[in-house]
Amino acid sequence: MPELGKYAFAVLSSYGISVAILAALCALSLMRARRMRHELAVLEQRMRRNG
Repeated sequence: MPELGKYAFAVLSSYGISVAILAALCALSLMRARRMRHELAVLEQRMRRNG
């Protein structure tokens, strides 16, 4: 690990915040994809029933 000197806290906290934001975006994307997949299945089932 490179020597960051007096900026170590700022740099490492920025990395930490960036990783947390990326993880949150991935989680939100996966949750939305699951919800959309479910809604599509419901709509397709309704279309098959109604003909």
